[in-house]
Amino acid sequence: MASLWRLALAAAMCGALILSSSSSAAAAGKKTGRITVYWGQTAAEGRLREACGSGLYTTVIVSFLTGFGGGRYKLDLAGHDRGAVGPDVKYCQSRGVLVLLSIGGGIGRYSLASKADAKAVADHLWDFYLGGRSKSRPFGDAVLDGIDFDIELGRPAHYDDLARYLKAYSGRKPGGKKVWLTAAPQCPFPDRMLGEALRTGVFDRVHVQFYNNPACSYRASNAAAFAAAWRKWASSLPRSSVYLGLPAAPGAANSGYVPPAALAGEALPIVQRSRNYGGVMLWSRYWDRRTGYSKKIKHAV
Repeated sequence: MASLWRLALAAAMCGALILSSSSSAAAAGKKTGRITVYWGQTAAEGRLREACGSGLYTTVIVSFLTGFGGGRYKLDLAGHDRGAVGPDVKYCQSRGVLVLLSIGGGIGRYSLASKADAKAVADHLWDFYLGGRSKSRPFGDAVLDGIDFDIELGRPAHYDDLARYLKAYSGRKPGGKKVWLTAAPQCPFPDRMLGEALRTGVFDRVHVQFYNNPACSYRASNAAAFAAAWRKWASSLPRSSVYLGLPAAPGAANSGYVPPAALAGEALPIVQRSRNYGGVMLWSRYWDRRTGYSKKIKHAV
């Protein structure tokens, strides 16, 4: 009897070990289905409502506030009717899609001169976009879910202060909702413009741009460098969900486009090993609408 009991116990332990290993492997290779997309840089991409109604995205980032700092602010939505954006934001949120405003971008004039300047910008974003009481809100009474940092120009100073100030508004939004913070650094680590801000640990999601940077973009001949860059980002941001940022078409970026089959079979299995893998970010809705990229990859994301 004792021998049979020991054999049964050993079998049970072996089964538990296999189950544990399988569970760990599943957790390490998880699929979230989450896709973030940038919207707002050409009227040809269609309305924000259409992007959210497609069912393809869990987050849409309205882009960009191209001017800020020093008391100057400029919202550039490239021909979109601002009057339609507010109702569309509410529609998106009714479907469970987060809507954020991206500050910065590759054109424009923006910078933060001091900690006080960062506080003034945070207050402006709160009052005009996140739930404050300004009477001249660009999107009417629509309340955005948060702010995205896509900082590519100017000086890399005081964005850590801006992030902390914005995060402090969490709980003051209607319904006690939090202010979501995301960032879109370049894939060479650390990002020159956002490195200090990301070290604050207050960003919920980080959409790393693995394009326009051949040294770390994915391609079969560069898989090892891509994997090393991804691991560096994922391990450095344990409190954030990290997204793989990609162009949705070859023409959307100078480099870094990954064909859907290669993404599903080669690149995603690498990034999905990280416990804080969050999903995929696409530039942009215009290109995704033309190519159907998100439809082709969503099953693998």
